[in-house]
Amino acid sequence: MLLDILETLAVLVLLSIPLALSAWAFLDAAARPGWVWAFAQRRQVVWMCAIGFGVLTVLGGLAISGWYLSRVRPSLMAIESGDLR
Repeated sequence: MLLDILETLAVLVLLSIPLALSAWAFLDAAARPGWVWAFAQRRQVVWMCAIGFGVLTVLGGLAISGWYLSRVRPSLMAIESGDLR
């Protein structure tokens, strides 16, 4: 009985990782001001739509959110903190 509960809980946590990652990426993209996106020469609406549609497929959501969080977000954070290179 206890083993079944722990197994179910482990599977639930594992399966919720893609949704949590996509939610984090979406909320981070939404929280960035428009001027940061303009300086980065990227479109906020495009990234938010891509992340939103990526949630419909697990692999797509992981790929798009992973790319945003690892490649786009650091450049946006740098610009927001004053590094305009």
